[in-house]
Amino acid sequence: MTFQTRFPEGFLWGAATASFQIEGSTTADGRSPSIWDTFCEIDGKVANKDTGEPACDHYRRMPQDVALMKELGLDAYRFSVAWPRVIPTGTGAINPAGIDFYSRLVDTLLDNGIRPFVTLYHWDLPQVLDDRGGWLNRDVKDWFADYAAAVVGALGDRVTNWTTLNEPWCSSFLSYSIGQHAPGHTDPVEGLVSAHHLMLAHGTAVPVIRENCPEAEVSITLNPSQVWGPDEPTEADLDAVRRADNAYNGIFFSPLFHGTYPDGMLEDTSHLTDHAFIQDGDLETISAPLDNLGVNNYFPTRVRHAEGAKHLLPGCDGVEDVAPRPPLTDMGWEISPQGHHDIIMRSAQESGLPIYITENGSAWPDVVETGPEGKAVHDGERTAYLHSHLDAARQAIDDGADVRGYFAWSLMDNFEWAFGYDKRFGIVHVDYDTQERTVKDSGREYARIISSHHS
Repeated sequence: MTFQTRFPEGFLWGAATASFQIEGSTTADGRSPSIWDTFCEIDGKVANKDTGEPACDHYRRMPQDVALMKELGLDAYRFSVAWPRVIPTGTGAINPAGIDFYSRLVDTLLDNGIRPFVTLYHWDLPQVLDDRGGWLNRDVKDWFADYAAAVVGALGDRVTNWTTLNEPWCSSFLSYSIGQHAPGHTDPVEGLVSAHHLMLAHGTAVPVIRENCPEAEVSITLNPSQVWGPDEPTEADLDAVRRADNAYNGIFFSPLFHGTYPDGMLEDTSHLTDHAFIQDGDLETISAPLDNLGVNNYFPTRVRHAEGAKHLLPGCDGVEDVAPRPPLTDMGWEISPQGHHDIIMRSAQESGLPIYITENGSAWPDVVETGPEGKAVHDGERTAYLHSHLDAARQAIDDGADVRGYFAWSLMDNFEWAFGYDKRFGIVHVDYDTQERTVKDSGREYARIISSHHS
């Protein structure tokens, strides 16, 4: 299949990873445990009792991995910094060996003509800070701002693209209300509190980033999901969609870009909490102006009203999740280019900002085959997903969204959180026994698309 869609001049082509998912070396050079190291040790939380060791051994193989990025023709690379590697005590002194790794990574990227996009937080909170309450402790806003100052102070002379948080929905609701991610709590109110504190930490850090890097383009990455109800919804179904949309999308869009909580959300959750964690001035801090918005999107969400249904998301009792419609990826996620288009449009309209698609991709049960030309992975489904979602992004541009770039998730197979190493999203295959990298057909196609835009 030939991909003919063209993107505007200057469109940025990249790939993304995250520290805990690829680095390994979890005890090397002074790194302290993160909440994910702890979570991996709890029986039943992560498939196969997999851990972040050795992951893709990127901490030791970084130069080779950057060479692979150059081979693919990437314009940009989005990676995250591990807080427990840089400040093992959570607050206080910087670990020189930890920050030096990221400094060398930045230099290696720049030497190869690849623009670094740095995410400060992709879920690996130092365990020592979780012991002090983690994202439930309001002081986390200051801990995070100090951490941001340390990292931006060290790298801001070479890095201009800064993202505060990756997918705060996951590090709040998925982690504190649903319990599927570290630290694994199941309390609806804790989801609300942690979401607020994540946004507050973000807003507190924005001026700190600008102070330490005057040329900074500052962003946050959200993972909004298009929420759909039944094809012929009742009034109760429409209200279920509203409440689900608030819990998935509005709780971040509205405070960040409108300085308020979304319509009805505080009322819908008033039986759970008095919202005392929202203090005067918080929303002004949270809505600090940004330069662009990162959007991670993989699939839509389907819901309907169901009398008496209980839901772990706050304000969503009476909302029932509806099974996704085929075709599905290996994650069981619905493939919906239309949903991808619609959520890009929504994100552009809510934020009024340029958009980077900072993650998009699909997992499939890849098979490595050996032929006359060596090893190969023929992943036609992933290539088709890539094509259809790039087409959807181009349609969003045609419809008025200012989309500036696309980052494939992921550069390479990696530790997929609660799924361990069972799910593969990479455009590059990783043999976890040997750490051999094999570019998949989708990776070769992505490289061809990039090359065609550079010619």
